Amino acid sequence: QLAESGGGLVQAGASLRLSCTVPRVSFRSAALGWFRQVPGKEREFVAYSHNDESYVDYAGPVKDRFIISRDNDKSTVYLQMNSLKPEDTAVYYCAAKFGDLGVGPFRRGPDWWGQGTQVTVSS
Repeated sequence: QLAESGGGLVQAGASLRLSCTVPRVSFRSAALGWFRQVPGKEREFVAYSHNDESYVDYAGPVKDRFIISRDNDKSTVYLQMNSLKPEDTAVYYCAAKFGDLGVGPFRRGPDWWGQGTQVTVSS
């Protein structure tokens, strides 16, 4: 139900923008965001946007470098990643939460997941 795109291989310091298309009927009712995972580690929270964009939140390591945004017309959520570092290398997953839309419930357990897109940052 969630379709990500935009991953790739870049050098440190570069930028990438990830996109995630959400079914139109679900888009406005969902809190949306991103997680990432590296092999051998748990999936970790990256960014969050409330369904009305009244609140956004970021994990500490990406704050001031990543920006989450939503395009209602395209039913798409984006993750603009700037000043990428090798430690940002991971599979990035789009996620959606319905009902209880706060950042806490979102971080604890989204309802939908995308298939993941690989981001690799070389040094």
